[in-house]
Amino acid sequence: MDLNPIKDAFDRVAKKQKLSSSKAQEVIDQIMQEIEKARETIQCGYSSSDFDYRSVISELNKRLQEISPLTQLESTQKALNIALSKYPKLLEKSFNPDISKAYRNVDFDTHTVSQIIAGHFYRQGLFSIGDCFVDEAKAPESTVAIRSLFSEMYLIIEAMKNRNLEPALNWAAANSDKLKESGSDLQLKLHRLQFVEILRTGSRNDALKYARTHITPFASSNFGEIQKLMACLLYAGKLDHSPYAELLSPANWNLVANELTRQFCNLLGQSFESPLSMTVAAGFQGLPPLLKFMTVMSGKKQEWQTMKQLPVPVELDREFQFHSIFVCPVSKEQSSDENPPMLMICGHVLCRQSITKMSKNSTKTFKCPYCPSDIDATQCRPLHF
Repeated sequence: MDLNPIKDAFDRVAKKQKLSSSKAQEVIDQIMQEIEKARETIQCGYSSSDFDYRSVISELNKRLQEISPLTQLESTQKALNIALSKYPKLLEKSFNPDISKAYRNVDFDTHTVSQIIAGHFYRQGLFSIGDCFVDEAKAPESTVAIRSLFSEMYLIIEAMKNRNLEPALNWAAANSDKLKESGSDLQLKLHRLQFVEILRTGSRNDALKYARTHITPFASSNFGEIQKLMACLLYAGKLDHSPYAELLSPANWNLVANELTRQFCNLLGQSFESPLSMTVAAGFQGLPPLLKFMTVMSGKKQEWQTMKQLPVPVELDREFQFHSIFVCPVSKEQSSDENPPMLMICGHVLCRQSITKMSKNSTKTFKCPYCPSDIDATQCRPLHF
């Protein structure tokens, strides 16, 4: 969805508001200036017996009428009102205020939904909110186990934010075998951060001792990386002015923290991204075509409720694609267990129902829609992704 027109309209409203505010302040300053002059004149002539303060007030009224504040403010306020009246109309046109048209009446397992929501709060480190939700929603006891696991993860991450790597190193050491099985070099990255942190303070001997104890075991598969770290010993206490200054970047800590989070979730059998946030993001992306379809198909709400497949193709970004999806090029429908993709002898693929229809229930051969091959339906085989 192109948000540039909305942004441009917002910028116009903001600009008109600033102009109106600036003009109002200018008029107020003019009025205050005239009032201040009149006040000073009255103060100066107050002690005189023949002083006529009425003439000063009359002159002040004349000057205020000449300033004509309402006339000065009228044009800028009118321009602001026009911009303000157009902006909500553009928002209403761009964002459908009623998204209920795309709703489906789906029965959810409330305990599962509660567990997903509570797990989302715990993933974000919002433990007090998660606890409150679990208590009020009466979420299943398994949610409590998820809390304790993510609590451990956030204690490690919080320690890393304070440049304390001990909890992270202890966790990595305890799960060393599992990390190796997944091909992760998290342990080496953590030891590298610790080595650089020691070297940053200027303690060359302590850094060398740490490397011999903790980094040497990784030498066989990371020799180049260890050579680089050993060269850093020459710049103890002045690493920021060395060819290896990038090792001091805070970004390195963020990258390792993200890697630890990913591996922690992986070992728990959990996804790195929150399932709830991914679902909401995918739904947000898929909502416009569904709303457009329901607008076209207005009056057929009941038919939409009973559909087993989406009535229109909904293109999602690659981060939302977790499984292979095949759409039959003939029927334009997604494959399913009842209508699986079938591999033809020419190497092209159609869904079973399309093949059945084109072959007249397997009673005759037909031409492949992609090539001139004659296809015998009995020779087609199910294709598994």
